[in-house]
Amino acid sequence: MKAVGYQQSQPISHPDALLDITLPEPVATGRDLLVEVKAVSVNPVDTKVRGSSSRSAPVEGQDYKVLGWDASGIVKAVGPEVTLFQPGDRVWYAGSIARPGTNAELHLVDERIVGHAPQTLDFAQAAALPLTAITAWEMLFDRLGLQPGKKPEGKTLLIIGASGGVGSIMTQLASRLTSLTVIGTASRPETQAWVKELGAHHVIDHSQSLAAELKAIGFPTVDYIVSLTQTDEHLAQIIEAIAPQGKFGLIDDPQALDVMPFKRKSVSIHWELMFTRSLFGTADMVGQHHLLNEVAALVDAGLLRTTLAERFGSINAQNLKKAHALLESGKARGKVVLEGWA
Repeated sequence: MKAVGYQQSQPISHPDALLDITLPEPVATGRDLLVEVKAVSVNPVDTKVRGSSSRSAPVEGQDYKVLGWDASGIVKAVGPEVTLFQPGDRVWYAGSIARPGTNAELHLVDERIVGHAPQTLDFAQAAALPLTAITAWEMLFDRLGLQPGKKPEGKTLLIIGASGGVGSIMTQLASRLTSLTVIGTASRPETQAWVKELGAHHVIDHSQSLAAELKAIGFPTVDYIVSLTQTDEHLAQIIEAIAPQGKFGLIDDPQALDVMPFKRKSVSIHWELMFTRSLFGTADMVGQHHLLNEVAALVDAGLLRTTLAERFGSINAQNLKKAHALLESGKARGKVVLEGWA
């Protein structure tokens, strides 16, 4: 089968950073699905793993490391213990960081982290959503303890980096499913317009002082803050802007995180990594199956929209290099998707 992989970590400009390769077809066992991959999207985790010498080595016994987590496709075969799917089902999922990735024509994935794809989206539109939807949903409703529902509470949420992949779906979930006043950050006119279009009640510029920007729109403090990018740079402003007894969530990788300044305000801190359930095989691992099915229903009901921003052509090394380079530039808006193996 066709796939895209590499043998050692290289800058994306290096000729061998990503390579078109041929691999043996995998076989479904246990609770695994064998999925015929139709489309994939690229996430910051792809670039982080590729660029990290400690995390980028091929799986033991394999010559190449295959990246890719977001995928949509069709179930080709099922393992003997599978109960949730059958061959021919349209599916979407975000995979496991502990297994080979989705940048391959055929891919094995545990059924407990797979959902039925939305009927109203094509494969490319669907591939844009799983990883970011899981991350955003788990952060809002599992980590921060928010409850879907429109009961007026007068609470506020600040999403730092609202124009990116996770921010694009988190903005929609928070504004559509809760009564929160949603404030997103973006630094360019086109990304600010995107965040507003997705449902944010206010958009501020994270290249400026967050505290000053918030005060200018009438919010000297906010109850919930989620930092999706550059937490190191914004931490002092977050400490100033968060309300007493507020909740702070983050998903990125700050080099250091001094939590002591949060003590005075009794602020709780929450990490989100959507791979935790599959990485540790947690008892609630099947929760991601149910979550993705629920998100699909919200998409089909017209409450959520795909965050696909750019189609980069078919799935091959050249196009994936372009996608990695765009994400590494920090200028991506929404999600970049590749479709088909021509």
